[in-house]
Amino acid sequence: MALFGFGRKDSTVSEEAVRAALAKVRDPELGQPFEGKRVHELEIKDGTVRAHLRLGYPAFGVREAICREAEAALREVEGVKVAQVTLDWVIEPHAVQKTLKRLPEVRNIIAVASGKGGVGKSTTAVNLALALQAEGAKVGILDADIYGPSIPRMLGAEGEPPTSVDGRSLEPKRAHGLQSMSIGFLVGEDNPMIWRGPMVTSALQQLLNDTRWHDLDYLIIDMPPGTGDIQLTLAQKVPVAGVVIVTTPQDIALLDAKKGLKMFERVDVPVLGIIENMSLHVCSNCGHAEPIFGEGGGARMAAEYGVELLGQLPLERAIREQVDSGRPTVAVEPESPTAKIYRAIARRLAARLAQRAKDYSTKFPTIVVKND
Repeated sequence: MALFGFGRKDSTVSEEAVRAALAKVRDPELGQPFEGKRVHELEIKDGTVRAHLRLGYPAFGVREAICREAEAALREVEGVKVAQVTLDWVIEPHAVQKTLKRLPEVRNIIAVASGKGGVGKSTTAVNLALALQAEGAKVGILDADIYGPSIPRMLGAEGEPPTSVDGRSLEPKRAHGLQSMSIGFLVGEDNPMIWRGPMVTSALQQLLNDTRWHDLDYLIIDMPPGTGDIQLTLAQKVPVAGVVIVTTPQDIALLDAKKGLKMFERVDVPVLGIIENMSLHVCSNCGHAEPIFGEGGGARMAAEYGVELLGQLPLERAIREQVDSGRPTVAVEPESPTAKIYRAIARRLAARLAQRAKDYSTKFPTIVVKND
């Protein structure tokens, strides 16, 4: 990469040595050295080195630590008097199922799924969306559970229905900075959706495609629980870049989670990892931790299917109380240990997606062949 900025190279500081020093610093999620395109810009003048590093996923929570580590490495280079390192990220769109096209205003759709209900999938989806946002991404969430929508309550976004600017599409509701959409915004909480599968599928597609999403890096879809015809159809019709499986350590939950994983493999949707929820119960009085639902189940499943265990979340009363009141943990207690776990999972998830094949469909020009 050519030097720039001051227009000349400092003869007293070796660029090769500078790059070698930066290569000693590792991407904390992927373990890869900062070299090649990860060193986006480099200036060397009069003993001062300025480097700008770039990642493919949001990493606000570790940005300062990476920069300080890189600056320390640069100061070890002979002739370097001052080292200044900055870091940012560019989130690219990634490939979806071959028969589908991604939404123009949504770079990546990530589905959050479970083989069965009751494992905390929706709570995880909401906090995961907020964690990605806290890490520096533009995020939305779609509640795909038509029969039992819970996102409006969890975000504290009940009340007035979504508005429409053009009379054809809906504006997403905003809560805690997230763009969101749910059938729960359009019907009352006590109004049951007595619909057959085709109607549910049609409703979800309308919610997805007729919402005016605004320049999203990630759209999190809270999938309905189960592995039946509805879930399979949705997986085939929604352009998904990757999926996360939520389970508890319990053997019964793992049996259903494995079915969910195999379903997504069947429709060519990559599984980015597994999140083990309710790994430990933490007593709110004494802090004693106990694996009520067993232990090690998520790790065994991840090893069996060759996917990553993205993280393990505790079973805490506060998590339940906060989403019940429309104030999710990551939003109201961003510095709490649990919020930091969610953010670490979000970074790990986004990093795994950044390794996937990118979607270049919008970068190719339209070619028109004419006969003169």
